[in-house]
Amino acid sequence: MSIRQFFLLSSLLLALPALAQTPASAAVSLEQALQAARNNLDVALARNALAAARADVVSANRAPFPVLTAKLGQMDLQNGIGDGNFMTEKRVDKSIGLDWTWERGNKRELRTLTAERAASAAQADLDEIRTQQLLGVQAGFYNLLAAQERLAQVTLIERSAAQLASAAQKRLQAGDLAAQDAARTEIEAQRARSDVQLAELDRQRAALLLWQFTGLPTPPDRLQAQTDWPALAGDRTVAHHLDVLVDARPDVRAAQARLQAAQAALDGSTAQRRSDITWGASYDHYPGTSTALIELRMQMPLQWGYSYQGEIARASAQLAQAQDALEKIRRQARAELQRLQQEALNTAQRARTYEVDILPRARQVAQGAELAYSKGAMSLTDLLDARRTLRATLLDALAARTDYAKATGAWQLRTQAQAAASAAPSH
Repeated sequence: MSIRQFFLLSSLLLALPALAQTPASAAVSLEQALQAARNNLDVALARNALAAARADVVSANRAPFPVLTAKLGQMDLQNGIGDGNFMTEKRVDKSIGLDWTWERGNKRELRTLTAERAASAAQADLDEIRTQQLLGVQAGFYNLLAAQERLAQVTLIERSAAQLASAAQKRLQAGDLAAQDAARTEIEAQRARSDVQLAELDRQRAALLLWQFTGLPTPPDRLQAQTDWPALAGDRTVAHHLDVLVDARPDVRAAQARLQAAQAALDGSTAQRRSDITWGASYDHYPGTSTALIELRMQMPLQWGYSYQGEIARASAQLAQAQDALEKIRRQARAELQRLQQEALNTAQRARTYEVDILPRARQVAQGAELAYSKGAMSLTDLLDARRTLRATLLDALAARTDYAKATGAWQLRTQAQAAASAAPSH
């Protein structure tokens, strides 16, 4: 295979990698992979945690149940309880009563508020986990796509090296080439075959990782990524203000909700200093004395020597912990957004440099070397160096495009989701 034919096949393969897929493979688009990530097992676990947190709100938002009491008393075992109807004539004090606890200090409201803030944190956790899964699936998709195209590139290189080695053997038999040069071409062909095996292993690993993230029904050995490279566009990563994006991030919103829950829990602990009062009333029936007796009662704990200092101190420590956690997560969020922004800018510039400048020049150099070698104006050593340079440049260009796709995709996932969250009305 000549170097010109290699260029044509390489360009065709980069434009239409689906041609290199086997009929048994199942191609998956980026959108299909992202949709599967939105409902994978990690998201399902977070969704169940949110359902449990919402159930806690229902449990917290209720008053203490009234207590029904039935009692039989004043039964004279020595002299007996007399004759007649048990309910109306026997000398037994029969009583039925109702007790109800009045929670003071807004305990129910504070308890419910704490549960509601915890549920808000669980909702934000669900959003964050879903975003993390989308980020992982997107990176896995582009890793698989890059592995497929890398495999196609090294396969073409292996075929070209094999043909060069075959032609060298024929020239060696004809006495037109030194044995050392023929051996060098065979070594290059063996190295190319080894590169193909390594590229196939990388493709299998990338497919397995994407399958683990998505849980797609397609087996990993048949999973293929459709060509869905993002276009090399200009700078579009500075349209958002970082402060707005930081506040809208799900992990920051979760930390804020946990801080509010900790404040409500502290208020609830402080409210325990106000003792709850239990009100009660009973109706008594005692033949021979009275058949209609009423008892009214009131109970409350006497807080002597202890005012819930331990509960309040613990809640205060948890509030301080939540404040520190919020500050830490804010700093991490800002640092990550700045990193994503810079990565999107730098990888875009690097990918454009390879696409527009480096790769075309490397192809021109390789074409010139092939032409010079065919006319006897260049040694085999120089031809092999030119091919190695082209191979390295092709793979570096593919790596640059992959880095750009992952970086710009991560930036878009973060900014789009958080911009939408910041624009949404608060509830």
